[in-house]
Amino acid sequence: MEKNKKQFLSLLLLADEQENMIDRYLDRGTMYVLDDNGVKSECVVTDEGEGILEIKNIATKPGSQRKGYGKKLIEFLADKYHGQYKLLQVGTGESPYTIPFYERCGFVRSHSIKNFFTDHYDHPIYEDGIQLIDMIYLRRNI
Repeated sequence: MEKNKKQFLSLLLLADEQENMIDRYLDRGTMYVLDDNGVKSECVVTDEGEGILEIKNIATKPGSQRKGYGKKLIEFLADKYHGQYKLLQVGTGESPYTIPFYERCGFVRSHSIKNFFTDHYDHPIYEDGIQLIDMIYLRRNI
């Protein structure tokens, strides 16, 4: 999806709760929306060069979470971009829910950026009661 990406802002904000941070990648990214009798999930990917496709935002509506929609989007990306990119990459916080989700989807830890969330967001970011500080990158061959 290339037009009217902001119509999904409420969904985008589930994964990245500061709109000006979303604005940093939304225009240069490609958005995919999973519709299963209504919009369930979205993701935004960007070309980071050197054969790396990065998931910048992926979110599923609260009532539809833990039903496989996020995993389906990741598998869609891996299939769609197989042969065009070497790696699918994602950056996230040190969350007891998020990291295991990506690991179940075939990602492995790659590297981290210290203090990313405290340096780039105007307020503390919490997920599952844990303050996010470092950005943890995970990668998967595609």
